[in-house]
Amino acid sequence: MLKHSDIISLIDSMVLALRKRDGIEDSLIIGIHSGGAWIAERLHHLLENPHSIGMLDISFYRDDFTQIGLNPQVKSSDLPESIEGQNIILVDDVLHTGRTIRAAMNELFDYGRPNSICLAVLLDREGRQLPIQADICGMNIHLAPHQQVKLSYVDNEFELKNISTKPSDT
Repeated sequence: MLKHSDIISLIDSMVLALRKRDGIEDSLIIGIHSGGAWIAERLHHLLENPHSIGMLDISFYRDDFTQIGLNPQVKSSDLPESIEGQNIILVDDVLHTGRTIRAAMNELFDYGRPNSICLAVLLDREGRQLPIQADICGMNIHLAPHQQVKLSYVDNEFELKNISTKPSDT
């Protein structure tokens, strides 16, 4: 679907949009495992952010935990410092239903009350189930309900694959 150079261009456009925001230079950057973490690392480097980068694994905060089960690669969350009163750039690869972002915000608030959260996503697709929207978006995409996209990062190369699941009969 998108090759490495396309994804790098989208991340570069996200950097330009982030630089236009007030107070961005002192924000904490936190990526959602795993695709959001890879993008957050790139944003952190390009923005020359002075803070340590944070990573969230929201597996235990998902509201569909009982339906989809536990991700077999659960990792611990790693936040660089107190988030109390901080401005945060929360980064994910794909914004779809909004449930991952809701889970991430629930986890963040367990660590403290940030001053603000700016949501930055590589791709925004329709299908929202919660009233959540991205502040910074690399690209809007249209997919059929039975399609998904999967970001991978192997050997320093990004790749985005379009995955079709069987359309439901309902």
